[in-house]
Amino acid sequence: MVGTILQESAREIPETKIIDMSAPRAVDFQQTIPRSLVHRAAVSEVFVTDLNILGEGRFEVGAQWPRRHSFFGPRTPVFHDPMLYAETIRQAALLIAHRAYGVPLSHSFLSDHKEYAVEETGLATLGRPVDVVLRVTAHEVEYRGKNVGGMRLDFECFRDGRRIGTASERWRCVSSAVYRRVRGDHFAATPFQAAVLAPVAPASVGRDREEDVLLAATPTDGTWALRFDPDHAVLFDHPADHVPGMVLIEGARQAALLAIGDPYALPARADFRFDSYVEFDSECLLVVKAHEQGPDRTRTVRVEARQKGTTAASGTLGMRLS
Repeated sequence: MVGTILQESAREIPETKIIDMSAPRAVDFQQTIPRSLVHRAAVSEVFVTDLNILGEGRFEVGAQWPRRHSFFGPRTPVFHDPMLYAETIRQAALLIAHRAYGVPLSHSFLSDHKEYAVEETGLATLGRPVDVVLRVTAHEVEYRGKNVGGMRLDFECFRDGRRIGTASERWRCVSSAVYRRVRGDHFAATPFQAAVLAPVAPASVGRDREEDVLLAATPTDGTWALRFDPDHAVLFDHPADHVPGMVLIEGARQAALLAIGDPYALPARADFRFDSYVEFDSECLLVVKAHEQGPDRTRTVRVEARQKGTTAASGTLGMRLS
């Protein structure tokens, strides 16, 4: 599988070093870690605050969810957006790769699979920032020579000492030279190559601003076209040569909201695999099938991202009805 990049690599940043932190300690929430370690350009988009290496393949990561965020919510007055949790997992995986395993900052990361589940009560907003602790274990670590080339990371998320969520991320990484060869003519692609499409009504997907809407209507029932604002300050915080995985999952969430007719349902569960890059210069269709409501007020929705006649990414969302 080709996979999809977690976020565009920071090509011009000096290499990081492995940090030995053998003595157990509590994670710190006083400040965020350097933005380069989670491949973010804006300090305001960094949620991870600390890394505690407990032993071989065992870690704790501190993170803080802001009281409010311009894109990740909260999407309702009483609950944080589960996509904020998904972004926190993405950042934690990058932090562990760079700090614990010495992966150079110039490397590009490719995600093959990601999933999460989070309790609704664990997302409650209390009028203040929320500190969470991620307990992480590494599995199936792969090496290319002496260098780490990929692994699976499993997560448990704790808030005030209570487990509120789980997650898993399977990623690989390659050097900038290898990535350039793999991407070929698309290496210098930009989101400005994408066609400009009219968004669906923001309120129909629980949004207030058109720039936050990632769907355009198509003539086919249950199918929407992926669209986006290439100047979006969060989704395109830094240069990208293909559609980032978080954009695809957010597009899938919005498609699921339309499919079930509930613009404020929460994506409490997600399970996605990525088979190929989604390029900017071709139409990407999101094909949706919603299943019947389960006993826990949740409807499972399957979404496939199709481009040039093939499925580039696919997965399911567990949408907790509002």
